[in-house]
Amino acid sequence: MYSQEQNSLIAFLRSITNISNTEIDKVLGIFHVSNLHRNQFLVNEGDIPTTLAFVVSGILRLYYISDSGFEFTKSFCAEGHMVTAYSALLNNEPSKLFVQAIEDANLLTANYEEYLTVTAASPCWQTVNQNIAEQLFVKKEKRESSLLLDDAQTRYLKFRNEYPGLEGRIKQRLIASYLGVTPVTLSRIRARLRKSLSYDNDD
Repeated sequence: MYSQEQNSLIAFLRSITNISNTEIDKVLGIFHVSNLHRNQFLVNEGDIPTTLAFVVSGILRLYYISDSGFEFTKSFCAEGHMVTAYSALLNNEPSKLFVQAIEDANLLTANYEEYLTVTAASPCWQTVNQNIAEQLFVKKEKRESSLLLDDAQTRYLKFRNEYPGLEGRIKQRLIASYLGVTPVTLSRIRARLRKSLSYDNDD
């Protein structure tokens, strides 16, 4: 029998490709339950990360802090996704990112070197790893293009589409940081959209 946490990871992996029970059991053997309280860090700036984490429950925020102390939110990671400071992990170098729980989080974590060793022999894991890498690349490209080309309201609407159901769980200042606007501007965008929706309903 698998635990609830393990079943969540299995569902994620099998949503990508067909994986035998034997291969699943190999990987489950290196993933261990880990809990973060709200505001605790999975990765701090300057850490050389060694861990790959799967989010069973909770939300983590990935962000940078500029030399002037300003926070730039890169992304959020909620249930059903892998998370780490990927560039630092792959290059074995200090992270420029903070990865912080913004609500209590239940994770499954594995040492990345162990993960590579266990998954090296079977082609199914190549499919899994390629899929995760492709999703990260697409997400990164969409994020960059949106910051360059979209106005603030469009970025907000894309945020709601990309992170359905999370808006009520994330503080407004953090959403504003992700959108690259002030909390005041975000409030105005929300008010404008509510007003527009009200007019549409009246029609």
